[in-house]
Amino acid sequence: MTNDNAPVLGDPVHADPVHADPVLGDPVLDDPVLDDPVGQSLGARHAPLARRLGRAATYLPDVATFSAVSTDPDAADWADLAELLGPGAFADMFSCPALPPPDWEPVFSLEGRQMIWSGAARPDRPGSEPAAGVAELGADSVPEMLDLVARTEPGPFRPRTRELGTYLGVRVNGTLVAMAGERLRPPGWTEISAVCTAPEARGQGHAARLISALAARILARGERPFLHVAETNTGAIALYERLGFRTRRPVTFRGFRTP
Repeated sequence: MTNDNAPVLGDPVHADPVHADPVLGDPVLDDPVLDDPVGQSLGARHAPLARRLGRAATYLPDVATFSAVSTDPDAADWADLAELLGPGAFADMFSCPALPPPDWEPVFSLEGRQMIWSGAARPDRPGSEPAAGVAELGADSVPEMLDLVARTEPGPFRPRTRELGTYLGVRVNGTLVAMAGERLRPPGWTEISAVCTAPEARGQGHAARLISALAARILARGERPFLHVAETNTGAIALYERLGFRTRRPVTFRGFRTP
């Protein structure tokens, strides 16, 4: 049976009002929406892109791989998610700390960290227009985006992933060589993701320019940027720290296969 006293997937939660200013105040390290970024996104900004059953939800298959259950899941929640995904399906639980029943086969486990913009360094261009040489990527850019993702492997990216938020790119001689975009959207926050640069275009500052341009847009909306990174990706962590991000907490990314 469903635990009626458990939090419902995507129910709005709020940080201490003392720390409510998302741009000018101190980093909101204790904002609870960041502990469940997938569920909070699926229950709010990304609800039109979600499939839901009970207290379980997942993105449409061609949008994203991520799924979520209640923050205090019971057996019924996991059964609902299994029904949503289907038998033998991949369940990407992102950073969810709860473990599914034993008959869910583990697929991967990866240590990482969640980082938030600290306010220590403001992006160079705080307006809504892209920086010079940076262009917004529309639906007609999807084939190029998928090709770049296939070559650089920044993480899960599907044909409709760009519908999660704004994606920016850099082209050289008409070829897309770098991109980054907005992914998870828990209330008050926007995740920067899919940061990638073609091997032949690395070392030219494209990633830093794209992240700064996205962060400027996010801040201009009155939200705060955050991101996730694998613990082994020390180069990316160093870049994010130089751009003003700091570690909020360690996370473990996990994937499973449904019974």
